[in-house]
Parts: sequence; structure tokens; C-alpha cells
Amino acid sequence: MVTTFYLLHGGDDLSLGEALARLRAEMGDSTEADMNISEFDGQTASVPEVLNAAMSYPFLADKRMVIVRGMIGWITRKGAGQTGKEAVERLTASLPELPEYARLIFVERETLSDKNALVQLATAHESGFVKAFNAPKDSRAWIEKRAKSAHSAKIEPPASAALALVVGDDLRRADNELAKLAAYVGDGQPITEADVAALTPYVPEADVFKMVDALANGRGGVALDLLHKLMREKDQDAFKLFGMIVRQFRMLLQAREHLDTGGSTGDLARVLKCHPYTAKKVGEQVRSFIFDDLARVYRRLQDADFRMKTGQITPELALDLFVVGLAR
Repeated sequence: MVTTFYLLHGGDDLSLGEALARLRAEMGDSTEADMNISEFDGQTASVPEVLNAAMSYPFLADKRMVIVRGMIGWITRKGAGQTGKEAVERLTASLPELPEYARLIFVERETLSDKNALVQLATAHESGFVKAFNAPKDSRAWIEKRAKSAHSAKIEPPASAALALVVGDDLRRADNELAKLAAYVGDGQPITEADVAALTPYVPEADVFKMVDALANGRGGVALDLLHKLMREKDQDAFKLFGMIVRQFRMLLQAREHLDTGGSTGDLARVLKCHPYTAKKVGEQVRSFIFDDLARVYRRLQDADFRMKTGQITPELALDLFVVGLAR
């Protein structure tokens, strides 16, 4: 049985896009192929309009492809009402009857429920196809795997962690950065954290973690050196750097409170609303602090913030005094 309708959905935009590109490639690259491919915005196009396009006989070709973006999520959303219900019923009745030359592809950028009527139809019917492209929970692991599979490159763990902090959950951007990094290091050379810092808009968050680690372990000189390195090598605005340090100690304070009240480290990414790798690092780092110490540090940061904003002290001096004061 020929597959005539497809449902591609999920938050992994890169993998979903690659799957869609493979389906388009099956149409060929001729002018006739282009004339037999139509695309619709699913929030503005009607179901009859989409079905008519899919059932139109192809011109000088053996297939007609119709790509519809966002329709399923739109017609099955809460609030779609009777109009949405009727649209679902029309699709449910019509999709199994599509002619063999039709290739109707629904593209959804969010993961749909297994209970969705059209997901169930595409799963059960022999002419349907459904695949969920779920974004990985750990983009660091994804980056390491992608470097090898797509770019024939090896990326060192500190480098993958740094890149994960740069790109967040944007896998397409991660892939673009990997392509640049792989070309930069050349064949056979691993991608290092220094390479990530050199070629990407590398956030200095990793160095802030190192600085706080040094403070927690009583290595004041190391912490001060790291602070000056951040200001000098990253050409950081002192106010921005101060904000990053405030954010770090705020997360530590929230994590300590969460753990002290019976919470688990596995919930930290949700509680802190941050990247899973950042949450993992905070969970490791917070072991070195008790709540009262973190509360005092945070009050000191609030005082420094007030003095900077009222012109009593420069941001650079405030940072120096903060680090030196904690290192005593």
C-alpha cells in the first residue's frame, strides 16, 4: 500500500526538517516537480482547500505533494469549537481515500498527543505515516552524537557542555555551530572548549561556575583571577557580568531551599527554569553551601547593586570587593 498522508510532529525542528527534505527530494528537482508541490499555512487554509490540492491530478509527473504547516494543532486546540470538530471529521473521513499519487504532509512544530484523532488515524491506517521528532532532554549528549554522525568530528565533553549553554535547545543552531567548528579544527582533531569560545558567541557562564567553585573552596586568588579573565578576555560589560553572578547565586539560593525542603536534584531544571546542564552544575555546586551563607551572599549582592546604581561605586570595583570579601 502506498503511503499517501504523513504526520510529522515534535520539537526537534532539525530532524523534522531533514525528514521533510527527504520526502521532498523524492519528488525530484525538475521544473515539473516544483509545479507539483504546494504549501499551506494550516491556520489560514481550510481543510477543503488542502484536500482539493492533494487530490488534484499531477501535471507531467506521477505524484503531487502538499505540505501543510500547523493545521492539526490548530483544529484540535482547546477553543477550536465546532469548526475544529468538523475539520477533524472531514480529514478523518477523507485521508484514507486519497489517490495513490497524493503525498499530503502535515508538519507540526509541537508534539501531539497519542490520543489525537489524526495521530491515531495515521498510526492505524495502512496509507498513513506518523512520526514524533521529540527534542532531546540532554542537548549535550545530542551535540556529541551529532558531531560524530553528521560532521565526522569528535567534541570533548567540556566543549559540548559549553556549546549546549550557547545554543540552549535550538538544535538547528547547534548543528550550524558544529559545522563551523568541525571545519575549523580540521580532520582528526577534537573540538575543544577553547574552539567553542573562539568561534561562537560563547557565554562566559562556565567561567562564572568556576569562579564560584573557587570561592566555595576558599581559593580567593583563583576566583579573583577568573573574574579579571572574564572582564579582560571576554570583553564583558561589568554590569552584565555582575548580573550573571547575581543569577548564579540566586539559582544556588533557590536550589538550596528546594533541596532543604525535601526536593530532589532531578527537579532543579524545572524549579530553576534553566538548561538541564546548568541545573546539573548548580546541583553539584550547591553542596558546598548552606542556606544561611547563600542568603548573606545574596544580601551582599543587593547592597552592591544599590551602591552601583546610586553612583557610590563603579561596577568593576564592586566586583573586586565582592570576590575579595567572600574569599576572606
